Amino acid sequence: MKKILFIFVILLVGCVKPELPIPTAQITYVFDAKESKVTNGQDIYFKLPSTGIYTLTLIDKESGQVVSRERFAGSNGENIKKIYTNSIEIQYLYLLLEDATKKEIGKTTIIIK
Repeated sequence: MKKILFIFVILLVGCVKPELPIPTAQITYVFDAKESKVTNGQDIYFKLPSTGIYTLTLIDKESGQVVSRERFAGSNGENIKKIYTNSIEIQYLYLLLEDATKKEIGKTTIIIK
């Protein structure tokens, strides 16, 4: 009987899956880099100092013309937005983040792949 219990305990311990650490993806904030490569539909991550209304603007790097502008309600801390580039033919753009008073929060160069 002891042998059967011993074998049962060995089998039970041997069948338990070891807990392996799950790797987490490293998040890169778009305004922390001078330059970022983006593709259509890509998520961009950025931090905001407070909750409020913000504006994301895409500006042609050479001519200075506004290509796209989006106003959104942002929350304090990490925020995520999708960037759509299918209809944009320009390769180098500035991505500008401003608050409701037009104060610049962040600016970076993006390269469309």
